[in-house]
Amino acid sequence: MFLDAPRGFRDPGRVAERRELLAAAAEDTLPLEAWARDVEERRRGRQPEIVVPHFDPAETGVRSQVLLLLEAPGPKTVPGWGGSGFISVDNDDPTAQNLWRTRDEVGLHRGVLVWNIVPWVLGRASVKPTPVDLAQGAVELRGLLALLPDVRAIVLSGQKAQAGWDANLDLAIGDRYRVLRTVHPAGQSFAQAGAKEHFVATLTKAATFVDPVGS
Repeated sequence: MFLDAPRGFRDPGRVAERRELLAAAAEDTLPLEAWARDVEERRRGRQPEIVVPHFDPAETGVRSQVLLLLEAPGPKTVPGWGGSGFISVDNDDPTAQNLWRTRDEVGLHRGVLVWNIVPWVLGRASVKPTPVDLAQGAVELRGLLALLPDVRAIVLSGQKAQAGWDANLDLAIGDRYRVLRTVHPAGQSFAQAGAKEHFVATLTKAATFVDPVGS
């Protein structure tokens, strides 16, 4: 579960606490972290500066029932650029803030994993993934999905995530999941008419795929 207000990682102490939680090697996060580090090592020969951020150990990890796929990690996920090192709704950026607020509004506090169809950082700016990036990311995503046996629904957030899924994964594995489509929660996207409402409605639907507490 995330912090009690958005942009919590603007406080370095909160980031340090989350790193300590990660270092404790939570059982639900450890397989995902091993996968992420394997992706980095396998691709480092072609991408010497590759950065795959950490999974957020405050989330549900391998027990997640909903996978929320964005496009690619932003610069606020890179410690060397002033970021947290995590893919997290607690990050200090507009996308994380919108996602935090929407999840809180619809009650999607648990059972969900936030990730990106391209798992590595593309640049210091919010660089859009190319078709090649999406195809390579989709290859790696298959390995991640194998670690998430309880996932029932996948939320494709943004045109790039949707395009990457449709071109590379839908025909092969699309029938295993309920696939929901919505806008990207970036500030610019949310400013468009009806975008926020569509995102809220989609995450409300996604929340129905998470088992109630105690079930």
